[in-house]
Amino acid sequence: MNICFIGGGNMATALIGGMLKRGYTAAQIRVVELNTDNCKRLHNDFGVHADSDLAAGVAGKDAIVLAVKPQQLREVAAQLQPLLQGQLIISIAAGIRASDIARWLNTQSVVRVMPNTPALIQSGVAGLYALSEVSMVQRELTQVLMEAVGSTVWLKEELMLDGVTAISGSGPAYVFYFIEAMQEAAIELGFNEADAKRLVVDTFLGAAKLAAASHEDTAVLRARVTSKNGTTERALMSMELDSVKPHIIAAVHAAALRSKEMGDELGRAG
Repeated sequence: MNICFIGGGNMATALIGGMLKRGYTAAQIRVVELNTDNCKRLHNDFGVHADSDLAAGVAGKDAIVLAVKPQQLREVAAQLQPLLQGQLIISIAAGIRASDIARWLNTQSVVRVMPNTPALIQSGVAGLYALSEVSMVQRELTQVLMEAVGSTVWLKEELMLDGVTAISGSGPAYVFYFIEAMQEAAIELGFNEADAKRLVVDTFLGAAKLAAASHEDTAVLRARVTSKNGTTERALMSMELDSVKPHIIAAVHAAALRSKEMGDELGRAG
């Protein structure tokens, strides 16, 4: 599959790096990017052709990945629409619905993807939604592309992408927020910054790996390390008294609502 990325930012960079590690060649990838410094970086790092020529970039490609900022997508679509020749369109632009992209580009071959930033180290997870006209082959091509940087979850309804955005798209920020708080506590307990970071980050890594490897519910894993009248129980009781879990759940719902609002706002722009 020959692919053109429109936009050469962090997520495009992650995908290109992952594709090359999975056996793609630089000749199969082209990038359309206005920033000349980004073009040089992409060429130096990966050997791919990167420039601002949209027509040349999309010509003869099997798929086009829309990797620009959501606020730029409507303008890009206006330039792209006359150049399309039946290519698969994969959008990783947050918030903009597949139906709006299809309308702007006058094509139904659209897959919308919500990746997350751990894709930068090939540890991401992405939600995928395809319009009904997208073929099985095109769905498989999209999955292969996204699995170059992590795991994938296919969704039957696009509205579920608002939930994906709230959970895994924004989720790394929640984890970083919790890490920040635990590091601050570690420093207050007398650890230096380096040791505090190592203790906290390695704890998150280990716990996440344990949860991923276990067939048991995370509540069971939590209970297993919570001895009666012990230190863990005291900490969790403090969190329960402060309603930490309900507040986390409410925060995720707030993010999902904002994702829906953004879809409404950005869709109206076209």
